[in-house]
Amino acid sequence: MDLQEANNWDELNLKDNLLRGIFSYGFENPSPIQAKAIKPIINNKDVIAQAQSGTGKTGAFTVSALQCVDEKKREIQALIMAPTRELAIQIHKVCSNLGDFIENLDVQLVIGGKSMDSDVKELDNKPQIIVGTPGRVHDLIRRKKINTKTIKLMILDEADEMLSSGFKEQVYNIFQFLSNDVQLCLFSATLPLEIQNLTEKFMRDPVKILVKTEAITLEGIKQYYVAVENDNTKYETLKDLFAALSVSQCIIYCNSIKRVADLAEALQKDGFPVSSIHSALEKDEREEAYKEFCNGKTRVLISTNLTARGIDVQQVSKVINFDIPKNIHQYIHRIGRSGRWGRKGMGINFVTRRDIKKLKEIEQYYDTQIEELPINFENNA
Repeated sequence: MDLQEANNWDELNLKDNLLRGIFSYGFENPSPIQAKAIKPIINNKDVIAQAQSGTGKTGAFTVSALQCVDEKKREIQALIMAPTRELAIQIHKVCSNLGDFIENLDVQLVIGGKSMDSDVKELDNKPQIIVGTPGRVHDLIRRKKINTKTIKLMILDEADEMLSSGFKEQVYNIFQFLSNDVQLCLFSATLPLEIQNLTEKFMRDPVKILVKTEAITLEGIKQYYVAVENDNTKYETLKDLFAALSVSQCIIYCNSIKRVADLAEALQKDGFPVSSIHSALEKDEREEAYKEFCNGKTRVLISTNLTARGIDVQQVSKVINFDIPKNIHQYIHRIGRSGRWGRKGMGINFVTRRDIKKLKEIEQYYDTQIEELPINFENNA
């Protein structure tokens, strides 16, 4: 099969209500695994995808499952399994959030440690998607509480771990209950012999996808923090910074739609030409804001994580985290933006007392140093 990568979400022809959920969740453009894997899955192909954690693989298979199910039918259509309760909980959360705008959608979590009675009761609601661990799923199938005849898509996450950690027999038993034409998709960091055996037994001409971990570095980017007393003093600090800063273009990140809208309004009132972008805007409005910024009509773009991947603006020399990102992985995508095209960049983080722990975590995770912004910082830029 021609593995044509999707450059953006529109190329995948996804349901409008699913697209809304994707943008609301903060996925502006597909990550490499999403760009490669979603199309074959929604085209009913079996898929083996080799990808590490942190590549966006959960988004790849949950978006695919949400696209494949018919929410008007009250029956189980997709089964997603993971080796641990924690991972299953995380997948359920992502799937539910992405499907937030799909009416009549029900995604059920079935894992050990939860009451069997409550699982059975929830299954009476006829969810379209089940996310679970092999033990509990197998148990519910044996008790005839999960109707396997209607399942058309089966997804195994961290398949290598699942098949090597004592779940192999249960996984194989679950397959015996599924129809012969069920679509099977495996996501795995490695492809050991167990997976090859599974492939030969149950898969039909699978599409194979390999995605390497993203090689993004903070090289060439000076990182600083500015200590602020509390949230209320951030705005005054930002204006002081603008007064001292010679900026060709700058992106400011906030952690919520409301904070983006409020900050944009305040800056506009004070005479700063700014564009803003977030998931509550219509597609046309987002594109217009991008255009204004890319054409240099405005020098400041205020955003949620929507622009943390995929916007190529050559003039962006500075990024300001008005809010420290909640997700540690977002940091590199935000700050990494300021050094595009081999230019040196600067990332400035506004830090309140409650952000200090998160800042230390970021330093540790990326093995980097974030120093206090010096008074003569423009000389360092």
